[in-house]
Amino acid sequence: MSANDKGAGAALPDLPKIDFLYLSEPDMVRAGVTDMPSCIDAIEEMFGLLHAGDYRMAGGNNNSHGAIIMFPDDSPFPDMPKNTTDRRFMAMPAYLGGSFRTAGMKWYGSNVANREKGLPRSILTFMLNDADTGAPLALMSANLLSAYRTGAVPGVGARHLARKDSRVVGITGPGVMARTSLSAFMDACPQIDTVKVKGRGQANLDAFTSWVKETYPQISVRQVDTDEEIVRDSDIATFCASVPTGDPSIYPTVRREWVRPGTFLSMPAPCNIDDGMNGSDVRKVLDFTGLYEAYLEELPAPRHIHIPAVGVKYFDLIEEGKLARDALEDLSAIVAGATPGRRNDDEIIILSIGGMAVEDVAWGTMVYRNAVAKGIGTNLNLWEQPVLK
Repeated sequence: MSANDKGAGAALPDLPKIDFLYLSEPDMVRAGVTDMPSCIDAIEEMFGLLHAGDYRMAGGNNNSHGAIIMFPDDSPFPDMPKNTTDRRFMAMPAYLGGSFRTAGMKWYGSNVANREKGLPRSILTFMLNDADTGAPLALMSANLLSAYRTGAVPGVGARHLARKDSRVVGITGPGVMARTSLSAFMDACPQIDTVKVKGRGQANLDAFTSWVKETYPQISVRQVDTDEEIVRDSDIATFCASVPTGDPSIYPTVRREWVRPGTFLSMPAPCNIDDGMNGSDVRKVLDFTGLYEAYLEELPAPRHIHIPAVGVKYFDLIEEGKLARDALEDLSAIVAGATPGRRNDDEIIILSIGGMAVEDVAWGTMVYRNAVAKGIGTNLNLWEQPVLK
């Protein structure tokens, strides 16, 4: 069976031979992994399937973010990695139905010290499988896959929750997530003409500024020094900075007094909020409620010290009696039309984004199908005949 002879979810007529497709990062680019509008479309379709229940993720609750390997601060084994910022291995498996009908798993190792070696902090691969037989369809380079599906979720959020005439975007953290989020915002709100950005290092700020000017020459960029400047007078504000977990007081924080009517706040990275943001005048939207309910089962309270998503903070507040459970809404329900999106130009809406394996399956499936259609990638053979039957 050749990977180029079938599409995801198709019959496998010439078993038991199994070939699969290898897609390098250049192959992924040629297959369209950086096509943000198409990625947003795929992720939007995925949210509808989440609402319908046509999916599975890890864990007994079928909603787990994934399985993680962490390392101790001290170990009797001299060759074991030590616990440092972002040092982990993680597996994120999922099945997605609908028009996708595939399963897959993103696997990665992460170490912030990689940057000293000229490497990305995380190095990711993705395996896509036939949902019936389990046979591999493709092994993909996944850094771009993950980056674009991460940015597409804010894009889906902006399609449904941002004002269409939004013009000013504030971004804390000028890294990859900032670039893909801005690309997604531009798809949803093409009148954006100003970006404010805050970062820790001047080199990163300058690189981001140069990228914006090259990619979106119609946008003016202003570097600022505080989270208040990022949020205040912005139509869209987003926190995309990586910070150590464990102390929510150091997470970038949104204060209600900074937020003007009509603002859409997209939070795909660590985020905290002040008491004013708990009020009923702020709509609090989760990307998918099931993910946060899984955290309730899997982690001890308070959970925001372990998982820095603002949605996790909401559930801590619910357990403390400071927030009503029915104050939380769900983006998948909004996409499916079961809950309204933005209702007027004055609503303040904050979206918590936790990251889910089904997102990788959705976009990975579409990129794979593009690669098959265009003859991109390298065929690899698993076996002609399995030794064990």
